[in-house]
Amino acid sequence: MLARLGLAAIGAAGCVGAGRAALATRRVLGGDPAHGRRLVADGAYGCTACHTIPGIRAPRGDVGPPLAGLARRPFIAGALPNTPDVLVAFLQDPPARVPQTGMPDVGLGAAQARDIAAYLYTLGSPAGR
Repeated sequence: MLARLGLAAIGAAGCVGAGRAALATRRVLGGDPAHGRRLVADGAYGCTACHTIPGIRAPRGDVGPPLAGLARRPFIAGALPNTPDVLVAFLQDPPARVPQTGMPDVGLGAAQARDIAAYLYTLGSPAGR
């Protein structure tokens, strides 16, 4: 039993280290996080209708998950590996990537999706983590 607990602790420590390493690589080439923030904040794509987004003053939806700490999550929509290219593709057409998602295709072009993905990867961790 103690051996299992020791191995679990070692595995958990490895995950934390791996999470930090993954976070360092989650940068969207060609993405402009400041422009992405403006796209999210202006409300044209309805992001805050479903998500709580730190620093964005708008209605705070709770249909989708809060987006704080997105860069540290292993998966997007619970199904896709959380990598910059995958996030950009998901933002452009969520139902095509994860058919069971409730997130609609809001008509983002490639540049807009890159900018929003770059912004999402800058969001801090949820409070208390």
